[in-house]
Amino acid sequence: MSLDRRSFRVGVVAGVFLLAGVILGAVLSARMDWLPAAHSEPQEAKLPFNGATPPNFTTVVKAATPAVVNISTTRVVRAPQGGGDMAPFMEDPFFRQFFGDEFFRRFQMPRERREASLGSGVIVSSDGYIVTNNHVIAKADEIKVLLNDKREFTGKVVGTDPKSDVAVIKINAKDLPSIPWGDSDKLEVGEYVLAIGNPFGLNQTVTAGIVSAVGRANVGIADYEDFIQTDAAINPGNSGGALINVHGELIGVNTAIFSRSGGYMGIGFAVPANMARTVMQSLIKGGKVIRGWLGVSIQQVTPELAKQFGLKEARGALVSEVIAESPAVAAGLKDGDVITAFDGKPVESPSALRNTVAQTAVGKTVKVELIRDKKTMTVDAKITEQPKEVAQAGEESAQDEGKSAALAGLEVRDLNADIARQLGLPPNAAGVVVSGIAPDSAAAQAGSMEGDVITEINRQAVKNIADFKRIAGKLGKKDEVLLRIIRRGGRLFVLIKP
Repeated sequence: MSLDRRSFRVGVVAGVFLLAGVILGAVLSARMDWLPAAHSEPQEAKLPFNGATPPNFTTVVKAATPAVVNISTTRVVRAPQGGGDMAPFMEDPFFRQFFGDEFFRRFQMPRERREASLGSGVIVSSDGYIVTNNHVIAKADEIKVLLNDKREFTGKVVGTDPKSDVAVIKINAKDLPSIPWGDSDKLEVGEYVLAIGNPFGLNQTVTAGIVSAVGRANVGIADYEDFIQTDAAINPGNSGGALINVHGELIGVNTAIFSRSGGYMGIGFAVPANMARTVMQSLIKGGKVIRGWLGVSIQQVTPELAKQFGLKEARGALVSEVIAESPAVAAGLKDGDVITAFDGKPVESPSALRNTVAQTAVGKTVKVELIRDKKTMTVDAKITEQPKEVAQAGEESAQDEGKSAALAGLEVRDLNADIARQLGLPPNAAGVVVSGIAPDSAAAQAGSMEGDVITEINRQAVKNIADFKRIAGKLGKKDEVLLRIIRRGGRLFVLIKP
């Protein structure tokens, strides 16, 4: 083979490889969008890794589960036997004549049946005290407590508190395993927690999650609500069980779930340990819960009210009424004060203040920080026992009432003795009563209703029609109006924008 032919072949081969390389490069270049870029795209932020392994709760669970018990209750329910298929014949004269009145009397005699329910409880002392939910043992005729080691005891009710949904029972045993109390006030959103209980009668079930929120109120479960919210699975039967932290401390008592199906949906609630412990100690000591009392009616601080009262943010609790002969009167609190801190703890909402006051020891003197006339001040209040006749003082207002700046569409009349008596007020009560209101008026839109009694406009007293007309006559069309009204015996501040 000549040199020229060999050179030619070598050149052809080299050319083919070169062409293939060019084509391959073009294809790869054109299809680079199919491949993950090493550096062309921004990297997602990653949590710092400290070399720790994923959480392992086995040690904590082994220590805590023996102290979580299964509570089964039974109660006798009496119901008449009548009804059903026989109902149409119960009053028929022919059947009464045929069978006789005695037969029908026996047929209608109440029939007894036993209802059973299951729940959980937490042993909190070695001598047999168990904390659970009030609704777990409510109206029970018999309570059985099954321990982790399969021993069974009869439970005795020490005390119940429906207002917090906490109850305490005791079993006759010694040297029992127990879970130590933790400080629920130190809980932070995002912390790991474990829920232990007996869902659906399945003994010793443990689920893990995090603290989703703290201080949950207005859930509609109890009168005093300051719930821990968690996504740890809580199902029927878990009620009264333990919510513990990673240190094995009891930081909550499982209470309820939010569910549209009756099962777990990622939202569960637990009574904070500090509240449960306070209630338990009171029940053990005296068989009832003694709550602290300040003696004020309070309401939510809305952004509009915050602006009116010179607050930088909508937080705290607005005093709408100071109860006569109460610790608040002795401390010098006044209507219109905004309580921002109580006993060194910030007040975020009316419900938070209400819970804190209730858990304060009777006889204790506390510092109450407040804002009055846009100035910050502190007063001392000595807490007393909440009177029995106090009707849920301090609950948040269900509605906001009020009127427009021009007060258009509003009809008022003097509050005489007869009207005052009908409204449950003293015969000498002063103010004007709303006797009519236009449906499309600003007052109606704000929620004002016939029967509301106006006692102040922009912090100026309204004792009669003359006062109302005098103050209203000075208002501009665009002026905001701060009213103080009485509705159903309660007093409220309401800010209305025209």
